[in-house]
Amino acid sequence: MTAFHRADILLPKLNDEQMTKWAVVACDQYTGEPEYWREVEGIVGENPSALRLILPEAFLGDNDEGRIKQVNANMRGYIARDMFTEYKNSFILTKRTQADGRLRAGLVGAIDLEMYDYNKGSRSQVRATEATVAARIPPRVKIRMNAPLELPHIMILIDDPENTVIEPLLSKKLQRVYNFELMQNGGHLEGFLVDGKDAESVEHSLEALAQRLAKQENCPSENALVYAMGDGNHSLASAKETYERKKREGSPDAELARYALVEIVNLHSPALEFEAIHRVIFDIDFDKMYKEMTEKLGLINGENCETGQVFELLVNGKSEKLGIAKPNSNLTVGSVQSFLDEFLAKNGGTIDYIHGEDTVKKLCERENAVGILLPSMKKSELFPTVIKDGALPRKTFSMGHAHDKRFYCEARRISV
Repeated sequence: MTAFHRADILLPKLNDEQMTKWAVVACDQYTGEPEYWREVEGIVGENPSALRLILPEAFLGDNDEGRIKQVNANMRGYIARDMFTEYKNSFILTKRTQADGRLRAGLVGAIDLEMYDYNKGSRSQVRATEATVAARIPPRVKIRMNAPLELPHIMILIDDPENTVIEPLLSKKLQRVYNFELMQNGGHLEGFLVDGKDAESVEHSLEALAQRLAKQENCPSENALVYAMGDGNHSLASAKETYERKKREGSPDAELARYALVEIVNLHSPALEFEAIHRVIFDIDFDKMYKEMTEKLGLINGENCETGQVFELLVNGKSEKLGIAKPNSNLTVGSVQSFLDEFLAKNGGTIDYIHGEDTVKKLCERENAVGILLPSMKKSELFPTVIKDGALPRKTFSMGHAHDKRFYCEARRISV
């Protein structure tokens, strides 16, 4: 039994040039850059676009109720105008050529939300990889509760080092259903219909993968970690909450709401890279922090650290390589974050999460700023860490740059 299934997938009846204006990047990107979304607005103009069917988080707090009503009205309007072709009981194979030229293959289908639990310690087939922030769920639920359509930016990872599920499809002759350039440095996107015997082959491969993983974990396949969240965890959590509400209310939409359209990607894709997210702490007593950190984590010279958990500490223009002799997590970032959470809660101060080392170094030139440069998590560490620790600390890793995130393209009906 596997949680990923075929779906009735909708694609807009647009040519390749029009598709460039249809597809827009995930709503949780460029949240601090509303000018990016204004540029998208200029590119789209009056053309049909997924932009009209989402609420970019850069604008959350700006007439949310009105925007949500307009999104739902736009969805109903597109349906009434017969804008979509429906591909019944199918998958869509995606070939995303990123801005760096590398190809990332994926497969769009439906995740069974009955087999997804985002709570830490979950033993479901589909699990969150980072802690889910409950406060981020309600705005998304408001959109989904009355929406006739869903458009996914969710990317879920499978641990398939032998390339048995998605990669065999790349050599097959499949019907191409779209082929276009993505806007704003997004690269290129092709989609291919996967149905009939090809879809059956995918299902058999997923079943076999689930059995292999269950054997490694020594558990039933329904309790093995088969699908780990990559991007869009809060969107999937919102889909789960919406489904549970509709199920409790006996809604006629409950069966449709039970599933969420997602894209699965092989963790071992060469185009997929994990990048570290570093920490900068402001307005704290550094000497006190250093003393308590040394006691709690057993800080030693990084060159002599046998645990392999090593990071670089930056303060007052100086750096020090330190090792953690008493780790409390499977990852360096986990040990560091657990300490910082406790220290900041007791002593005050603020923390920022930074992607680039150069930015961290620049920020740490300021007085009373402390930087922590963390190692990138290896892809091979993801599944074992989620299995062992339950979920990763927040802001553990980033999967590529914002313009490489998933763009909205496919859709699915979620109400009758």
